[in-house]
Amino acid sequence: MATNFDFRDKACGSLISEIGVYVLCDLDKTPMYVGQSKDGIRSRVRRHLTSARSDIIANRQIDVWEIAYVMAYPVADRADITPLEDRLYHQFNDVSPLMNGTVPPRPEAVMKLPEPAQIVQVMSDAEIADKSDPVQRLPRQSAHYTQMVDHFLNVKNSTEILRAIEAHFDRLQRYHKTLIKLQDK
Repeated sequence: MATNFDFRDKACGSLISEIGVYVLCDLDKTPMYVGQSKDGIRSRVRRHLTSARSDIIANRQIDVWEIAYVMAYPVADRADITPLEDRLYHQFNDVSPLMNGTVPPRPEAVMKLPEPAQIVQVMSDAEIADKSDPVQRLPRQSAHYTQMVDHFLNVKNSTEILRAIEAHFDRLQRYHKTLIKLQDK
């Protein structure tokens, strides 16, 4: 199924425009990437979804094909953005490795994290159902993994890309197990 750009554009338009932190989640609602925006969450997420990010690492780390949900955490003060991003990164990365290349410092104090102000589905239900099919998902993500490894080997050998490759490999193993279980039935 092709990407429903009208649905995605309308969904992105409903995201808050305040500054803060956002979390990009996959088809299973599993966080993939935690980022911050000092110019508005809506505009930053749109740049991710259109691959209009200025940094090549971010464009290669995440396969936009997988992004189905966005969690938004607005803040009132710019000084609160980085500490919140650090806490959210470590909360989610401890559960499932994130695609972020850079690992922020682990906060010293344990604090209760806020609930997201918004969780926006940026992919239609039909598209999520179609893309969640292991027969389609594993080959797509395997191809993306191969592109990341090629970039790492031939363009930029960096710890940031290597970290994203490792996180992606962890996800590939899950997709592989899902496909095998499907075939065993």
